[in-house]
Amino acid sequence: MIDLSGKPIAITGASSGIGRATALACAKAGMPVAVAARREDRLADLVKQIRDAGGRAIAVKADVVHQADCDLLVERAVAEFGSLYSIFANAGIGHEARIEKMSDADMRGIFEVNYFGTLNTLRPALPHVLASRGHILICSSCLSKLAMPYHGAYSATKAAQEHVARAMRIEMRSRGVKVSSVHPVGTATEFFESKAARTGTSVEQNSPPRWAVQPPERVADAIVRCLRRPRPEVWTTWVGKTVFSVTNLSARFTDFCLNRYAHRKPRD
Repeated sequence: MIDLSGKPIAITGASSGIGRATALACAKAGMPVAVAARREDRLADLVKQIRDAGGRAIAVKADVVHQADCDLLVERAVAEFGSLYSIFANAGIGHEARIEKMSDADMRGIFEVNYFGTLNTLRPALPHVLASRGHILICSSCLSKLAMPYHGAYSATKAAQEHVARAMRIEMRSRGVKVSSVHPVGTATEFFESKAARTGTSVEQNSPPRWAVQPPERVADAIVRCLRRPRPEVWTTWVGKTVFSVTNLSARFTDFCLNRYAHRKPRD
């Protein structure tokens, strides 16, 4: 088991949800934490909470769409902590709409944040993670395994992230770097409210059933376990991993189930 004490991590999308919970969990495990997001006030509160508990943390205002912001995050983290052991590319957005109704701007926008934002985050961090023989984490989704109706664009970005993680895992193995993809199921965060506001739909339409929703702390704890004992994918339940993985075995049956789901939640 890897001792995480003193091993710095940088986390994007850390102002709320999984990113914030992971920053707190990593700090509790003894990791110095560099947190990044667009909302400076939220980051300031997070850093204060970590420091008040005896941890080390800094905040960097950053939008992952901009490479310069991601460069600054890594520069600040290394300057403050002396190295960088792990990077967690967590920032992401959702969009709910029929594929035919998505504009080029909306389609490109979700790829800019979820996919290219991940690449922007990893590029400046990689030399330092290589030097530390550290760990790369990419927040994908359970929907990387299954394209849900009305979430085709989001599922596509999450599948792209998973493929990047899988390729890098093999490419980096001989160089001592671990790479893991994180696959949350429905998580109680601001994600669904933000998606509803962006697409003009209701929160109820955007949210999974209550029984399928987990707290972000559960994902954060699973991430810390993965940092201690590296594994290829992070799931919070074997049931979720199994269900979403086996959907690829029978396209006809999966389409039947998805069709029933879509008709229970009608859209325009």
